[in-house]
Parts: sequence; C-alpha cells; structure tokens
Amino acid sequence: MINTTNSRESMLTNMATQAICVHGHFYQPPREDPRTGLIPSEYGAAPYQNWNERIHAECYRPNAELGNFERLSFNVGPTLFSWIATHDPTTYRQIVEQDQANLRHNGVGNAMAQAYNHAIMPLASRADKVTQIAWGIADFEHRFGRKPEGLWLPETAVDTETLCVMADLGLTFTILAPWQADTPNLDTTEPYSVPLPGGRSITAFFYDRDLSGRVSFDPAMTTNADAFALRDLSARYRAEKLARDEPQLLLVASDGELYGHHQPFRDKFLAHLLKSASAQVGITPTYPALWLKMHPPRRTVGIRDNTSWSCHHGVLRWSGECDCANGNGRWKAPLRAALDTLATGLDEVYTEALNGIVADPWDLRNQYIHVLLGEQRADELIQDAAGRHLPAETIHTIHLLLEAQHERQRMFTSCGWFFDDFDRIEPKNNIAYAAQAVWLTHQATGRDLAPGAAEGLRQVVSGRTGLQADQVFAQHLRHTATA
Repeated sequence: MINTTNSRESMLTNMATQAICVHGHFYQPPREDPRTGLIPSEYGAAPYQNWNERIHAECYRPNAELGNFERLSFNVGPTLFSWIATHDPTTYRQIVEQDQANLRHNGVGNAMAQAYNHAIMPLASRADKVTQIAWGIADFEHRFGRKPEGLWLPETAVDTETLCVMADLGLTFTILAPWQADTPNLDTTEPYSVPLPGGRSITAFFYDRDLSGRVSFDPAMTTNADAFALRDLSARYRAEKLARDEPQLLLVASDGELYGHHQPFRDKFLAHLLKSASAQVGITPTYPALWLKMHPPRRTVGIRDNTSWSCHHGVLRWSGECDCANGNGRWKAPLRAALDTLATGLDEVYTEALNGIVADPWDLRNQYIHVLLGEQRADELIQDAAGRHLPAETIHTIHLLLEAQHERQRMFTSCGWFFDDFDRIEPKNNIAYAAQAVWLTHQATGRDLAPGAAEGLRQVVSGRTGLQADQVFAQHLRHTATA
C-alpha cells in the first residue's frame, strides 16, 4: 500500500523534469587462493591469466578512461576494488577521482557502497548482516574518502532486518527491483520512503523493469545511443506526470560488466548516451544521492522480504532448488546447510576463546576490517578491544581466529550458488575459504571442525561430473597443511 506523505517542495529549477540514471554494478567474487593470496590461472580467461584481468581490460579500464564513472551511478565490489588498486593503480585513482568530481560539483558523490563479500543478506544472521554492511562502509570510506549515502545489496536481495541494519549504520538509500515492492504496478519514476520498525525509514529507488531488462539482455537495443535516447528513453516517461511538469527519474540498473565485457563497445555507447545523446532529447543524467537532494520521497511503500533481482523465486537460487538452475540445483541446499553448520561451529569456538578477554567479540570482528585494509595493526586492535595488555600468545590466537572469521565470511559469497553446477570455480572457491577457516581455527585452538564439515559437504555433488564438495574440501586442507 502506497501512502502520500508530506515533503518539502522539489526544486525543479535545479534539475530537469526528465532525468536518467544508469547504475552499474561492478563486481567479481574473490578469486585468490586463501593460502597464497594469489589468483591462479583460470580456464576460459585467455589470453589473460584470470577473469579479473580479462574483464579489467575489456571493461573497468576502458570505462574509467572514458570518464563513465563520473556519469554513472555505480558500486564497485570491495573484493574487486582491492584487486584493481593493486593491479592497476591508475584506473583505481581514475574511478575514485570521478566520484570526487561529483562531490566537489554537487556536494554528493555518485558512488555507492556494497555489502562486503556479496553474501545474500536475507540468508545471513543478524550478526553477519552487521559485519557485511559495516565492512562495506569501512572499505568505501577507505577508498573514496567519504561516508557513503547508499549501499548496493548483493543481488538486491532484501529483507526488513537488513534495511534496519543499514539505517542504523547511517545509510540513506538503496536500489531495488520493482517487484520487490509490496505494491503492484509501482510508479518507478520516483523514490519511496520505506518505513521500518522503531520509527526508522530508508529510501528505495526502484529501477525501470523493461528498460533494465532490455539493456541487459537485448544487444540490439544498445548499439546506437542516439536512437536509444530518442526511441526508448523518451517513451518511458509517464504522460500524466509530463502534463503536470512533475520531475521523473528513469533508473536503468545493470551489471556494469555489460559495458565492454559482456557486450563489446557498450562502454562507448554508455559514454555517448550520458555525455550528449540524452541531453539532445531533453533528458538529464543524474544519480540517486543528487536526485534526493532535490526530490526527496513523497510517498511510502513496503518491501517484500526475501526477494532479489535475479531470482523470481525470492532467494531460493542461493539456498535450494528452483527453476533458475534448470533442474540441476539439488546440490545447493546441502551446500547452504553444510556451510551454515560450519559457521555455527566456527562462531562457537571464536566466542568461547574470547570469553573473558574481549567484552564484545562481534564488535571486534566488525572492527577487523581496519586490519584487513591496513589501517591498524592486529595486535593494536585486539589489545584495544581487551582494554589491557595481553600476552603475545593470546594475541596470536585471537588474530588467527579473526582470520578464520574473515574466511568464514568469504565462504558465503553468493556466486558459489548462482550457477547451475557445483563443479565451477565459484563454489569450489567457497569450499577453499571454508577449509582455510577450519585450518586457522585448528591452528589457534586445537579444535578440529574438519570431520563434521566434510560429512555435511559429502552431500554436495556435481550433477555434471560427479565431483563431491568433501573431496574439494579435503584437497584444500591437505595443501594448506603441507604449505
């Protein structure tokens, strides 16, 4: 149910009545071997060593060179941005500087944060939700030098608890699919306030379903930016609002890798669309934080819990068998169950070891991002949390357990469940991170969680090759033990 609420008068003189926002979600999962920190050679990425290098050459660097990160709304996944910072510092600086140009000109930047490890938030515990969002905010502040206004939810998967955590941590908006609203036939040309328990609220932008879908999956639509602006954009504004000269925002949300990697030359399409083609038909490019300065929400809407943008079965794609997997998703529920059980065991060992030493183990985990970012030494963080001097052995134990918690977060990366088959790079990487978490915990405390983890993973089998997850798990444990 949509309710009209009071809001200050929109400053139409500062923003064209018709506006366009293209959001690019730039993301790759962590690909590093947890033992070495290096990305191994990956099948299919030739002539490059791995997929990060190939997509970077085809997408991230060209879009930065064209200045597209200044005109887009965008998020760059933290695990990817860390890799870009090391692999190509020039492109990294260009992306940051293009956000900062908007901050200087408009008072708000166009980059958004992202939940850190691209975990599916509705399937995470509340403690994990807090960690993922707190880490995402800290990573954003470290790289962009400012606090984020908005946060991209992995797969736009949403529930009320996640939105509450976001609001509590100071975030003001997110982007969702229109079917994630609890109201059919939603007018997506304006943002909405989403009421939350305790009198809180957060703003949701809902992207245009037709435009976003066709931009993403119909290559013919994005061959000519001038024709796209005249034919496709202009026709999508609502006639009744045009008659009243009301401001309207068309939001196109897409995988950022569409622009140059999935579709060659679409980086140039994007540059021309946002630099000149849209303006030639009276449409102004913008981004959510800037739009909110001039056009705050006038209405409220509820959201449908446990929904996402890439699975019309809610979040089943990452927890069980649904039609998205083309009848080959029987391995997904056992993988989710095995890793959930392992996470519970890791958490029990972690909290037991820190009992009487640190008042709040979860706050310490949330603060560990500053160690991962190189902003603070682990021993300093641990002793600050303890509030007293600790023996070196105790500090070492806690540091190992925090590293295990880092790997525990990585093992829930959503890509491990996204595709049809288990025998792929992404789910096998999740298993590698699980094995590393088990090994670190054993090194820290002598507790061996491997037998229980292997038992659960034995039920995870590739329907294509017969590969079992417990075999992958055992292989990584052996390699770690002999490294």
